[in-house]
Amino acid sequence: MPKISVLNVKGEKVKDIKLNDNVWSIEPNDAVIYDAIVLATASKRQGTHSVKTRAEVSGGGRKPWRQKGAGNARQGSTRRPR
Repeated sequence: MPKISVLNVKGEKVKDIKLNDNVWSIEPNDAVIYDAIVLATASKRQGTHSVKTRAEVSGGGRKPWRQKGAGNARQGSTRRPR
């Protein structure tokens, strides 16, 4: 088993402790570590974001032109996605 030195606040060696091979000699799984970090940071977010709906944005209350006969595609609002 590997040993590690325990230091006090002043940096002086206090004692040695043995590290358990079952814990400290494994090969780390990078994908699992990454997922754990993403999970931890995502859970810290407040989650109060919002997006305005069509009814909440300014403008676009009426149709820009008639449904038929204008020669243009059908449009229901001037705030349509392009």
